[in-house]
Amino acid sequence: MKPVAWMAAVAAALVPVYAAAQEATLKLVSAFPETATYVKHLSPWMQKFNAEGKGVLQINFIGGPKAIPTFEVGTSVKNGVVELALSTGAFYTNLMPEADFLKLAQNTVAEQRRNGAFDYINKVWNQKANLQYVARMVEDTPFHLYLNKKIDKPDLKDLKIRVTPVYRDFFAALGATLMQTAPGEVYTALERGVVDGYGWPIQGIFDLNWHEKTKYRVDPGFYNAEVSIIMNLDAYRKLTPAQRQYLDKQALALEALNGVWKKMNDEDTRRQAQAGIQVITFDPATSKNFLDQAYDVAWASAIKASPDHGPQLRKLLSK
Repeated sequence: MKPVAWMAAVAAALVPVYAAAQEATLKLVSAFPETATYVKHLSPWMQKFNAEGKGVLQINFIGGPKAIPTFEVGTSVKNGVVELALSTGAFYTNLMPEADFLKLAQNTVAEQRRNGAFDYINKVWNQKANLQYVARMVEDTPFHLYLNKKIDKPDLKDLKIRVTPVYRDFFAALGATLMQTAPGEVYTALERGVVDGYGWPIQGIFDLNWHEKTKYRVDPGFYNAEVSIIMNLDAYRKLTPAQRQYLDKQALALEALNGVWKKMNDEDTRRQAQAGIQVITFDPATSKNFLDQAYDVAWASAIKASPDHGPQLRKLLSK
């Protein structure tokens, strides 16, 4: 074989190897079950991500809590067991208390990217947990108090309320007796009267059939459900400029879909009414005090837990 032909043959043989070397695959795990609305929402995005990212970047979805238990997901991303996760900050507060502060955002993620909040979040996430905060994919989704006993004012004295860290301090301030159970046990707890109510976003109780054992929803809603994609910081830094640019582009595309949540939440509000769930409302002044207390209690707790970062995050995430 002539030298030129030989070199051409070698070059041709190396093309697939070179192309493969430019493509990276990131493992993604969900802290939510595969059947959850959040995962269903993410699936088309992952398909689009892989279709458009051939030769650059791919996502390998390895599953939900059956792959990695919900409350171990954050640590698994931090340690590089997987590169990406779909989670909420409330599930990885074991890594840093600031993870749960994002529920208090009263501005959009687009505004957070403009006002420096997004950069500040990543500064904290990088330093404290070896994480990169990639995208926030849920907005316009308030939490509500759901009850089986009617109240005429924001007083939960003598009521047993199932809580998570998201609203623990707020419900405690309202006088509730706090109960903590796994989500899978809430239906039975409601059925047997072990709890009188629970906190949950406006969207999602039908996924768990809790509507069958729920009589009332308290309005207004408070806070804002936060579900996001986080990434191992070392893996993020190892991406080539082209791969990082592609990931950032797709992150913005995911956030651009956030308008869908308001429509879905309006639909769930309608379904709740059809299921017989009655709405408890207060007069305007009481409603305002209810909301003010929700945020004041949560931010006081946040700043106590993180005196270095709490005040700045409050400034950047508030109206």
